Amino acid sequence: MFYGREKQKKQIHNILKKNSQMVALIYGRRRIGKSELIKQCLFESAAESIYYECKQTTETNNVESVSELLSEKLGFSGLGFSGIEAVLKFAFEQAKEKNLILVLDEYPYLRECVKGLDSILQSLIDGYRNRSKLKLIVCGSYVETMRALLGGQNPLYGRVDLTIELKAMDYYESALFYRSFSDEDKVRLYSVFGGVPYYNRLIDNSKTVRENIIDLIASPDARLENEVSIYLNSEISKINNANAVFETLAKGFSKYKDILDHSHVSSAPTLVDVLDKLMRMDIVKKESPINDENNKRKAGYYICDNLSLFYYKYIYRNASRMQVMNPDVFYDRYIEEDFETQHVPGIFEDICRQYLIRLNQAGEIPEPFDKIGKYYYNNAGNKTNGEFDIVTHDNNGYIFYEAKFRKKPLDEKMMEQEITQVNEAGLSCYKYGFFSRAGFSAPLQENVMGIELREIYD
Repeated sequence: MFYGREKQKKQIHNILKKNSQMVALIYGRRRIGKSELIKQCLFESAAESIYYECKQTTETNNVESVSELLSEKLGFSGLGFSGIEAVLKFAFEQAKEKNLILVLDEYPYLRECVKGLDSILQSLIDGYRNRSKLKLIVCGSYVETMRALLGGQNPLYGRVDLTIELKAMDYYESALFYRSFSDEDKVRLYSVFGGVPYYNRLIDNSKTVRENIIDLIASPDARLENEVSIYLNSEISKINNANAVFETLAKGFSKYKDILDHSHVSSAPTLVDVLDKLMRMDIVKKESPINDENNKRKAGYYICDNLSLFYYKYIYRNASRMQVMNPDVFYDRYIEEDFETQHVPGIFEDICRQYLIRLNQAGEIPEPFDKIGKYYYNNAGNKTNGEFDIVTHDNNGYIFYEAKFRKKPLDEKMMEQEITQVNEAGLSCYKYGFFSRAGFSAPLQENVMGIELREIYD
């Protein structure tokens, strides 16, 4: 089964239906589902297609491999080409009279072994612009390399008709992989495996959340035990610095100075380099309060890939213990309590933000908001400061939300406490919202909204 990605599928189908030459660039981190998305679109398309996964080998080897595919798909026998340029030119020629789709997956591998490949492509795209109907899809996992293809100095600049940077799925699309679980367990699963399709496909719907976590990451030789470290090693040369930063972020330190002090990275420039690299990889995000976006001192850094966060919270620091302990005992001692009381409630806040964004994008919020994020306050009167984690801003002002992943329904007293905290801080707020796992035990006031967990997954 193929789940989600409806927006991206529609974008790809729109160019595949065109009766003219089209070029698409699709990229994103490993395991994010680029190849499966493309294959699904090819499956749903009526056009003839050739899907080639480039190999990290020689040009000759790649030419031989793609020639076999062309022979098989187009009904030619014994095709032979002198180089990749001749292969590509043949594809453009074949698409003069009919719609033909050519996919070059993992394009950076081919680019490594063919000098000037970007220029070759540019020349063919320009030369056949009004003569060929070829739909060329270029795909890759090396995000920086793929982004560079769009740069003003690259030969392909201005030749790409569709660009998709594929990101992790949100909580809602991720839950399509494990529909049979309760809404509470969907939150727990998302808090570990996040929005990466490859991880979510491994979840066994016949097992409990606990059993899936143990089997997939929290036991020796588990399928995903080394997934995070392998991915980081493939992208980062100085992994020790990255590990130090990740471990510090996983402990809850988010401000730049705190990360520098507690990670023991050799220098400030080194820390800047590491953080920049992790942000470009979409594993770490930098977030500033929506009421003071330009204040660098108030900005925070957070791990935004859930598997990485779980790994550095519970597995990385306890790896030696995990190797010698019974998996159930290890889970009980080093994961269970903090997971339920701290980790899952923290991710639930992120899910609530995603839910509000989904509604906002669908036009289902009466007064659409233009900002969502954290709100920083500093009350000089009573010498208090802090952050509210879920705040939106619209034409009427701010709405403050509170998310509670607790077993008992929210009562009037708890809601009043949260509202009082906002008011005592002297903050401008015209409405309040509460997300509750277990619903509400009291009627809501006129300026208070209540959202139950079940509504988030409806």
